[in-house]
Amino acid sequence: MVKPFDQFEGIEKVTSGYMGGHVKNPTYEAVKTGETGHYEVVKIEYDVALFSYQKLLEIFFSVIDPTDSDGQFQDRGPQYRTAIFYTNNDQKEVAEAHIDQLKNTYDHDKAIATKILPVSEFYEAEAYHQDFYKKQPERYAQEQQQRAAIKQARK
Repeated sequence: MVKPFDQFEGIEKVTSGYMGGHVKNPTYEAVKTGETGHYEVVKIEYDVALFSYQKLLEIFFSVIDPTDSDGQFQDRGPQYRTAIFYTNNDQKEVAEAHIDQLKNTYDHDKAIATKILPVSEFYEAEAYHQDFYKKQPERYAQEQQQRAAIKQARK
């Protein structure tokens, strides 16, 4: 999730981490079990004068399957569900409106599974988990190919 945001002017920092669980200071090893209640997330710091919240949502929804309630593509489990964590009511309202618009683009039998949740404590992921697409470009490319194949098969 870092790369889609990391390439735009106005995006100052994208940090991988965990949010929403019940365990203090979780590790990747704990989160990946799906038992801590955390989502794997990215924290995006951006200049609102150069980049809009609406644009963040557009990018986010262009790379996920918002109807998948069991994870994302080859990543299965509750830690891979999708959510938007908002910091204020304006963000919540914009996210709700965006999801309302999305509902018209999917079959009525496919509900939007992406949750809209208040921000909670963010735990930064370990250093080896940061900038995965830069550190392991071959593996990242392979995973993107798998995602594309799964996305195409679901159409």
